[in-house]
Amino acid sequence: MRLYYFPLSSYSQKALIAFAEKEIGFTRELVDIRDPAAREGYRKLYWLGKIPMLVADDGEMIAESSIIIEYLDYHFSTGTRLIPSDPDGARQTRFHDRNADLYLNESITMLHKERLKPQPQRNADAITQAQFRINVMYDYLDDHLRDKRWMMSDNFTMADCAMAPPLSYAQYVAPFDGRTNIASYWQRLKTRTSFKTVLREAGPYLEQFKAAAGYR
Repeated sequence: MRLYYFPLSSYSQKALIAFAEKEIGFTRELVDIRDPAAREGYRKLYWLGKIPMLVADDGEMIAESSIIIEYLDYHFSTGTRLIPSDPDGARQTRFHDRNADLYLNESITMLHKERLKPQPQRNADAITQAQFRINVMYDYLDDHLRDKRWMMSDNFTMADCAMAPPLSYAQYVAPFDGRTNIASYWQRLKTRTSFKTVLREAGPYLEQFKAAAGYR
């Protein structure tokens, strides 16, 4: 299998965490999405040009991080079970996965992109909406994690694969100050071997990310 990804991409990180948790070997195909030529070349393989994208051993192309994780969990019994076998547990895991992607990650990304613009060019409405969604998610997460080790209680799942990357960027873009349960969860995530490996690879790119936006 070949995974097309970029280490700084939160959705790529989500898939990489899953590969590590499942203990599955694969070939890495790094696509530098910051380079227009690289992006255009990649579109010849995948017309949307989005990462990550997995090419299975039979040649099937599997896009979207959640779908990639579903594929891995269904086809490989090794390592961590990332989607519970019971229907209700699976549904709840997917719910948290969608919250992480659509409301937390996308809002943090929007806020970061607006802050990169010169002040007169920033979209005030977009910033307000992003900050509102982030605060709503923080309030929800801090309450949800009150008595849980991971998003699905004691079991590390796809929901944690999805939450880890945006929280990594959130500490710079929209710090979760005062949310003690999120902060404790973040500390646990940082010690998880699968995520530590992802953060290590992303390290050099993360320093560039912080420098470009003036984050400390």
